[in-house]
Amino acid sequence: MAKIHMILQGKGGVGKSFIAAVLAQYMIARGYKPLCIDTDPVNATFHGYKALDVRRLEIMEDDEINARHFDALVELIASSKQDAIIDNGASSFVPLSHYLITNQVPALLQEMGHELVIHTVITGGQALRDTVSGFAQMATQFPGDTAFVVWLNPYWGAIEYEGKRFVDMKACKEHRDQVAALIEIPALKQETYGHDLSIMLQARRTFEESLQLASLPIMVRQRLKIVRDRLYGQLETMAALA
Repeated sequence: MAKIHMILQGKGGVGKSFIAAVLAQYMIARGYKPLCIDTDPVNATFHGYKALDVRRLEIMEDDEINARHFDALVELIASSKQDAIIDNGASSFVPLSHYLITNQVPALLQEMGHELVIHTVITGGQALRDTVSGFAQMATQFPGDTAFVVWLNPYWGAIEYEGKRFVDMKACKEHRDQVAALIEIPALKQETYGHDLSIMLQARRTFEESLQLASLPIMVRQRLKIVRDRLYGQLETMAALA
């Protein structure tokens, strides 16, 4: 049975491709070779990681998204023996979500022996309410047994509203049974950890590529290793990856 990991969130710029890349790197580090697919029609960031061998699925036709092209996505993952990681852009979030729900794809995947795991992002700052609302809508619309992995990204600010953390918010409490795991992306000081990570992401380099890059200063590699280990450590205990 393969696990189909889809990264879905209607808000752009919240770290979806970063999550896809981290998942792929973690699986590769553990000796697996995931099927990696990028469905973002505008910013195919995940596809830019050459070391991850990401396939790009074209869903545009005459400058519009043609939902029938998602049929090709199902064909790709239907016969997959390995776990799959699918990154999806904000511009195609509504069409893909609608396609998955109206075509009963979660149930179809289950019949095939696969399991759908949806990864979504909650971020701080002005996007907090939008991302929380996006999670709540998906949790309501997808089948009740769909597993959600919620990534908390504090890049834009603390993930708090009226003194409440995400776990204390109504959206989380109402759908707590569907949340298979919470992953906290570290809050990074921009002048050190944050700067080093940003440079790595802009270059579309993996952690392993960066750690093997002799031209990088020793302390840059050390900080990247610490970030990697903090993320991998949380993934290590995540039942949705077992």
